[in-house]
Amino acid sequence: MPEASMRDDLTVIEDAPAKINLALHVTGQRPDGYHLLDMLVTFTRHGDRLEFTPAERDEFVISGRFAEALVDDGHDNLVLKARDFLRSAVSRESGIAPAVRIDLQKNLPIASGIGGGSADAAATLRGLTRLWNVSLPNATIEAIAIRLGADVPMCLASRPLIARGIGEQITPVDDMPAFAMVLANPLKAISTPEVFRTLTSKTNPALDMTPRSTWIETIGSMRNDLEPVARDLLPEIAEISAMLKKQGASLIRMSGSGATCFGIFDTLGAAETAAAALHSERPDWYFEATETTAGGHDARAG
Repeated sequence: MPEASMRDDLTVIEDAPAKINLALHVTGQRPDGYHLLDMLVTFTRHGDRLEFTPAERDEFVISGRFAEALVDDGHDNLVLKARDFLRSAVSRESGIAPAVRIDLQKNLPIASGIGGGSADAAATLRGLTRLWNVSLPNATIEAIAIRLGADVPMCLASRPLIARGIGEQITPVDDMPAFAMVLANPLKAISTPEVFRTLTSKTNPALDMTPRSTWIETIGSMRNDLEPVARDLLPEIAEISAMLKKQGASLIRMSGSGATCFGIFDTLGAAETAAAALHSERPDWYFEATETTAGGHDARAG
């Protein structure tokens, strides 16, 4: 789970970790158009951060490297939708959900395949539940999460997991180790609907979780079925993958529908060195060295 804390002035702080699709298999499509997916997912220690403080009226303040892209979001922002959906649920239970100031530090690129908006929404549900000191049934919180988006239930868990269906069928993966990695994004948008629309094969084999000799080999035997399509739509994805390979990443793949790619390294130090070199080469792109959270307390990469 992401870190959470509370300051003396009653401000609740919640981290919103980046969501990494280590693998994404498209296994079918429902009659309503939603694609059926098998995903192996983990979360990083790097992400957005939200603060929730009691206030006389609702406020929403955005800061951070990627704040400007959200300024015109208004009430379409998932943080505000999460606040409003949760407040309505609390009111239906005759609870109290008073005004709140929400400060969002936006450190993750927008619409980049690493669940930034969904992670923010999930952190809002966690943070406001604590700030308002409410206890709602798990089914109520889960219903709000899926209403906000298919990735929100995963981000609510924020731990290594397998997600199936449209993302709502979640199974924890307790033995997954932590991985040092570099997140890399050319800061060019790619349309998720267009990626899915361009996908030619929508009935691909499901995840095979048969263990190999190492976790790297296990993940390497999997795929992201969206990556070939995304590479055709945005050639920079292939370029950024080649850059990660040149820096010595042992496994490279695109996350989600792109355009963020990740490269796994042997150590966090090696990842930091690689990120610094990549940033020097392309200072206008996004590179971040980080580490994922492990499924178990004693798990280690191998």
